[in-house]
Amino acid sequence: MSDFRIKTCVVGSVSTNCYLVYNESTKEAVAVDPGDNGDFILNKCSELGIRLTAVLLTHGHFDHICAAPQAARAFGIKIYASKTEDAMLADTSLNLTGRYFESGVSFHADCLVHDGEELEFLGYKWKVIATPGHTSGSVCYYVPEEDVIFAGDTLFQDSYGRTDLPTGSSRELVDSVIHKLFVLPEDTMVYPGHGEPTTIGYEAGNNPIACYR
Repeated sequence: MSDFRIKTCVVGSVSTNCYLVYNESTKEAVAVDPGDNGDFILNKCSELGIRLTAVLLTHGHFDHICAAPQAARAFGIKIYASKTEDAMLADTSLNLTGRYFESGVSFHADCLVHDGEELEFLGYKWKVIATPGHTSGSVCYYVPEEDVIFAGDTLFQDSYGRTDLPTGSSRELVDSVIHKLFVLPEDTMVYPGHGEPTTIGYEAGNNPIACYR
């Protein structure tokens, strides 16, 4: 039986999914998109008895990034994000923290990833898949051994990411979903930035964006 575990924490004003992904045997973990309420996320780590080893960001919008610096400081770990997205993390007008908070959030990622790069966390290989569209630097993190992908705001159950925010592009989003995600195995579990998990097979057959193929 696999030791790969996923704990979903719904945080922030727009109910963002922060995923605490951990190895049940080693208790090593990564946080995917710690968007808000850093204290809650750190307390959940304590409850689960896990130790964060990295923070992975799918993109740079406020609801996915605000607790990232706190989590990184608490465990002395690095923040990973797309090299295309790093400017957004540092710009409060682009990441929208300047719009929604009195004091904006600005920082740079420690490790800048690119399309096709393979990372190793928790004893598993994680493949970076660049999926521009929701933002120009959006990425998904795919764990082939577990048939799991963390999709951020690129793909949702029966829906897909909006493109009317800074650096968004509807053309790029359609291309990313159809040519980068729908080509994955049908039974791949999709863990989105908001809402319930789904599968690639279900979305390829039912998601409205599929009509653009």
